[in-house]
Formats: sequence, structure tokens, C-alpha cells
Amino acid sequence: MNIAARMAQIAPFHVMELMARAQALEAEGRSIVHLEVGEPDFATADPILEAARRFLGGGHVHYTAALGLHQLREAISGFYHTRYGLDISPARIVVTAGASGALLLALGVLVNPGDEWLLPDPGYPCNRHIVRLLEGKPVSLAVGAGANYQPTARQVELAWAERTRGLLVASPANPTGTVLDPDSMTALATLVAARGGALLVDEIYHGLTYGIDAGTALAISDEVFVINSFSKYFGMTGWRLGWLVAPQRHVREIEKLAQNLYIAPSTVAQHAALAAFQADSLTILEGRRHEFSLRRDALLPGLRELGFKIAAEPQGAFYVYADSSGLAADSFSLAGQILNGAGVAATPGLDFGSNAPQDHMRFAYTVGRDRIEEGLGRMAAFLNSR
Repeated sequence: MNIAARMAQIAPFHVMELMARAQALEAEGRSIVHLEVGEPDFATADPILEAARRFLGGGHVHYTAALGLHQLREAISGFYHTRYGLDISPARIVVTAGASGALLLALGVLVNPGDEWLLPDPGYPCNRHIVRLLEGKPVSLAVGAGANYQPTARQVELAWAERTRGLLVASPANPTGTVLDPDSMTALATLVAARGGALLVDEIYHGLTYGIDAGTALAISDEVFVINSFSKYFGMTGWRLGWLVAPQRHVREIEKLAQNLYIAPSTVAQHAALAAFQADSLTILEGRRHEFSLRRDALLPGLRELGFKIAAEPQGAFYVYADSSGLAADSFSLAGQILNGAGVAATPGLDFGSNAPQDHMRFAYTVGRDRIEEGLGRMAAFLNSR
């Protein structure tokens, strides 16, 4: 049986090869410092775990509505009011099977075969792959450190073509950790609306910003689609739960698609997430945000001392996107050398697009400061011995 032709244009995560090698080295007894994984190392906060235990104790674990528990949609609405001062109707909020599920639902109701979608490069690879899965055409916008690795309105204006139907941005972004300021986000939203397009904003790292408060795109327009997640700030990666805020007229179509794709989000995860907005949970999560800030402040100067260049410092998420061209001509090869020679795993730029990937590496500060310092020391010893 033939494989669908589209699969030739959907690349794997190349970092998985590196992760498999790292695991093999650990199986041999090697100590590996993991700076490649975009997953918080903290355990799920106790109030969230306790809420899950209470729910499971009742034994009634059944489907919820495809749009999610009404109580959770109300709780998310309340979070927007408390955190951002916005009144977002629960009717516009769709609880999803992870942020990836939210992205699939949003694009699923927007993308027609042949439609072109503009995406920043470097960027999260699944975004372009989902566009391709839906028979759309992802169009890369090369963004650099000079523009904080974010697209400008002028750049989008020049790239907008006859078949362009929308723009997908992330703030804070993966792999760069950079943030779109309110004026830039407003300019993008205005431009896209004027051309009759759709704007999707990935806000899954909201809450994880350092020294600034990132405003949500929902404050700009009711017409944007905003994706968020319980995985990053809320530390619930394995629970696979996210949400989508959509214009009201799209919610019914999104509901139909959710019903057909996965019936409903995880019931246990939804009941656990109800506790994520409690004061005791938020106190824990804010403490973790502070710790991430300290980790960033340890990793940034350490990488620079090793010879990596960081022209645009991360303002959010938990990544540093570093220029490695002064150390090697090919970041994929360098990542392999650092893993084998220093026992440190980091992600080469190859996964994040076609915009000078050979010159960049992503380092995740998702491990403790002691491990970050250990990793920096190992890399220094290895690089100095070459």
C-alpha cells in the first residue's frame, strides 16, 4: 500500500535521533545533562494532583462535552479576567487535547487545499507540518535577531500573496523565547484583518516571561484565534490539555471537528486542571517562574563565555537560541560532538526551519541550576580540548 505523498514533506523531529543517542549513552552508564527537552522538570503541583485524586476516587470517569467541561471553560474565562482584565465569554473557549489539538482544530476549520499560510522561521516545526497535513502550503518568513526573531507588519505585507489566507505567530516563541510587543501585535492583527485573513497566535508560554508581562492578543481583537496550554506555565505536559479561544462564529465548526477527531479532551486532566487556577497552585507556579528566570540568567552568560552568540535574549519560555557559527560550520554535527564528547544534549537548528539552521542551536533551561552549571563546565572542557 502506498504512503500518502504529503508525508514526504512532513519531517521528523531530528532531535529525536539525538535524544535516542543520549538515552543509549545513559544506558551505558554515561551521565547526560539534558538541555534539549522543552518540558519543565518540575512535578505537577500538589493541588492539581489532589484534585485528580479526588475525582478518580469517585470512579465516574466518562466523556465530557467535545468543547470541554463547562466549569473549566468558566475557570479559563475567569483567568483571563484576573490575569489580563478581559471578559472572554466561556462560549468562545474550547478545551482541547493539548495545544497541538487546539492548533489542529483552528487550522482544520480555516485551511483549504492550496491555501498559503505565513509562518516565522525559525519556528515550532509542527505548525508548518499541520498546515501541510491539511493540504495547505506553509510559507516561511525568515526572521532574525534584528527583529527579535518576530515578523514585522512590513514583512508580512510584502509576503502576502493572492493565495495567502493567514498568519501564525508565537509569543513567547519557540525556539527563541522572544515576545511580540503590543504595538507589533496590533500592527499584525490590523494588517491581516485588512486583507481578510486569519491571525493565529500561539500563547502557550504565557506566564513564563521574565522582567515583562506579555499581553494577550485577545486584548486587540475578538477575531484572532489564540492557542494556550496547561503544559508549560501550569506544568501539566503529560496530562495533554490545552485550550483555544476562537471568534464566536467559528465555535460550532470547531466543535464538530473535535467530536470527530477525539470525542472529548481527557476527563481526568480537565478535573485536575480546575485546581490550576487556585491561589495555592498559582503561588507554586509563580515560584517556578522565578526559578526559570534564575536558570536563564545562569545559562545566558555561560553560553556566551563558550563562544555562542546571543543577539536577541529570550524574554519568555525556557529556551536560548544561540548562534553557534563561531564554533562550527554545522550545528547538527556540533550537537553530536557535544553529546558524545561532553555528555550534554542540545537541539540543533535543523528542526526549526530553513533560516540558517546550520548556524544555530537551542538550549532549554528546563533542568536545575546545578545541572546547567555542570553542562556548561563539560562543554567548556570539551570545546577547549578540540
